[in-house]
Amino acid sequence: MSVAASPPPRSSVRDAVNDLRYRFSIKLFLSELLSKNWMEPIVPFLLMVALIGYFSATVPNYTSLDNTQQLLRLFAEIGLVSVAMGFVLISGGIDLSVGAIFAVTNLAALILFKSWEWPVWAVALGTLAVGAFIGLINGVLVGYLKARPFLTTLVTLIILRAGFDMVSEKYAPRFAVSDIESDVWDFLGGGTILGIPTNALALLVVLIIGHVYLSRSRYGWHIMAVGSSRKAARHAGIRVERVLLGTYVLSGLLCALAGLFYAARQNSAGSDTGQGWEMQALTAVVLGGISLAGGRGTVWRAAMGAVIVFLLINGFVRLGLEGYLTMAALGAILLVAVGFDVKWAKNRGKAIQKIYVNPTRLELKQAPSIARGSASPYAENDRLSQAEVIGLGQVEGPEDVILDRQDRLYTGTREGWILRFSGPNFEHREVFARMGGRPLGLAFDKDENLVCCNGGMGVYGVTPQGEIFKITDETNRTWGKLNDDSRLRLADDLDIAPDGKIYFSEATIRYEMHSWDMDGIEGRGNGRMICYDPATRTTRTIIKNQRFPNGVCVAHDGQSVLYVSTWLCRILRYWIAGPKKGQLETVVEQLPGYPDNLNRASDGGYWLALAGIRSPAYDLAMRKPDFRLRMVKEIPRDEWLYPGLNNGCVVKLDADCQPVETYWDPTGKLHPTITSMREHKGYLYIGGLENNRIGRIKLPGADPDWTGWESYWGNKQNSRVRPTSGSGISAVS
Repeated sequence: MSVAASPPPRSSVRDAVNDLRYRFSIKLFLSELLSKNWMEPIVPFLLMVALIGYFSATVPNYTSLDNTQQLLRLFAEIGLVSVAMGFVLISGGIDLSVGAIFAVTNLAALILFKSWEWPVWAVALGTLAVGAFIGLINGVLVGYLKARPFLTTLVTLIILRAGFDMVSEKYAPRFAVSDIESDVWDFLGGGTILGIPTNALALLVVLIIGHVYLSRSRYGWHIMAVGSSRKAARHAGIRVERVLLGTYVLSGLLCALAGLFYAARQNSAGSDTGQGWEMQALTAVVLGGISLAGGRGTVWRAAMGAVIVFLLINGFVRLGLEGYLTMAALGAILLVAVGFDVKWAKNRGKAIQKIYVNPTRLELKQAPSIARGSASPYAENDRLSQAEVIGLGQVEGPEDVILDRQDRLYTGTREGWILRFSGPNFEHREVFARMGGRPLGLAFDKDENLVCCNGGMGVYGVTPQGEIFKITDETNRTWGKLNDDSRLRLADDLDIAPDGKIYFSEATIRYEMHSWDMDGIEGRGNGRMICYDPATRTTRTIIKNQRFPNGVCVAHDGQSVLYVSTWLCRILRYWIAGPKKGQLETVVEQLPGYPDNLNRASDGGYWLALAGIRSPAYDLAMRKPDFRLRMVKEIPRDEWLYPGLNNGCVVKLDADCQPVETYWDPTGKLHPTITSMREHKGYLYIGGLENNRIGRIKLPGADPDWTGWESYWGNKQNSRVRPTSGSGISAVS
């Protein structure tokens, strides 16, 4: 079970009331609601519900079983054609020939069945082949010959219409006198399965498969990518021409499927078959929320828009409107829909930005003194001013540093690389792994795989040979939350327990790596602690509602996990074994700065990095949510009030996590924004998120033979994480 940390004590009832007001802000709810993708078509969804409700209330027996079946049977074909149009629009194109393809394939099905007397299964295959072939022609012209989709499909529409009129006139008398009968053919046109018309059931299957295809398959992602930007998709290695070709073929297939069911239902081909359906389909998909610019939309939106158009046309017919008036009304609706689509797409993001940041009240106790020369264990000094420099100008943002058994030094960089320094003075630099993302916390497992928290990607591993494998990039979702927290947005730091379980922090579930500082402005409990179990290959959240959990360290005895809360300036302990298993407690209540990484020391204690130093002004600002909100909205970003992030400090803690001594660089010239440190064979290695170097200082009296790897894995039999052969997924041995 996950553990939710209790909120800090409050000084008054008024403070508690204010805390509740800020914690359960209506703007917070609205911002997360508007951020959901399914909120894009909320207006057409409400319109669809309103139309169904209106006709149900005004038309007698509108919701009866017989009428519902009849409406579904009439709707299915236009629904399929609308989905076909939707696929093409998502890919960044347009297909004005969908109505003509529908008419031609309807005619082809009738010819194959009534005139040529093919069996029904052959008729179905032949009809689909005709639709696919027409789509192939469109795809070749648009994808490979770079023809404009609008003009190309308009010409296809004209040619197909002319051909349809010529052929249908010839075959119409034969259809009228044909006496071919088939139970399968009749079932396609008028049968039901579990009370659902066959064509409507086929539409439902297409929608389900289409949803999986677009949202869960590589080919669907390629369609989205091409629709968003053909140039970017081509640079990403996507074969744009092939994607466009496949999309138009798919459009032809769906239109042919609609034509097959229509032929079986009507058993005739009138001159007006499919006429104006391209306009109806285009109106439907735009109404449903599929962007005319491409790259955005789902099959469900296309179907929803088709329902609206179908209900409107059905209503116009019931009102006795002439056909030309119906088309004029649809044109007006399309014009309004396009205007709304452009406005909504442009302003939805702005609306979210205005209300997304929601600061809450955070009251900290008075910070311990750091006055130089005072008796405080945190007293400022210059002990880092003479630190040795490693890799000066060769590394960008070494957030965490670690050494292996061969005394080689590793760090992640802003470029998404993991660098390795080796040699007597670490003069040799090499790119150990090109991981991407933002490598943050590092740890070695027993097999000497380097396990890494990667901001924006999850938790990954690198074998000693430099091969990258994924460990986990998601956890269990918290049901009831609008914000989908199953994806790992900002995995921060990690450590590995004796049984091989990986405990890691996710600093925030509301912000990404590039905007992590906004979480500090909010001060909310947006973070969590997570555990990955290699024995079951499962990931689960164990502690929720944490304020930027950061550095993680398994205690020397392996019974508990220590981690820091950056915004609360605290160190906490979560027991993973022993009589207190599952309990959470605060170990250090107040720190003078904002803690980052936390690692073991050779004497049984721990090392703690302070990335920034508290100030009275910032502590006061954290008690004033409205002030911070106005600051974000009214002041340029480079003038916001922040903690002192230009002072470097490392704190030495004893076995009980009590401060013993500190190492400072108060000028911030050598080591500003210290985020990590590792002890290794009598030296302390220092990294920082904004640094262009790694520091090293000699530790007087430290064990010259102690290493972090031996502390965790030396002379022990433990589980460990390793890549499974060929799968790239971690396992247990």
